[in-house]
Amino acid sequence: MKATIWHNPACGTSRKTLAILDETPGVDVTVIEYLKSSYTEAKLRQLFADADITPREALRLRGTDAEERGLKQASEDEIVAAMAAHPAYVERPFVETDKGVRLCRPQDRVHEIL
Repeated sequence: MKATIWHNPACGTSRKTLAILDETPGVDVTVIEYLKSSYTEAKLRQLFADADITPREALRLRGTDAEERGLKQASEDEIVAAMAAHPAYVERPFVETDKGVRLCRPQDRVHEIL
């Protein structure tokens, strides 16, 4: 099974999710450090749709200036545009497999798509 994780190595939950993927037999993991190679708006929209969450639900407020910039009250289009420009605004980690996409908070949610 192929799995892609949008990973932030500084995040404990992201590291734990990656460890689960690495320790699961038969999983071929692709790691995308999204702070280095940002998301496109199209990819964000696809991930959110496949995970059945809204951009607002994926907006990371803690440790960012997203709330001060008014993103908590912004339209979904504005949130997605801000996330594409500033990937730190995206909650982490997202994992995509043939079985679906999950925002893996907590990290055990990754088991739903393995």
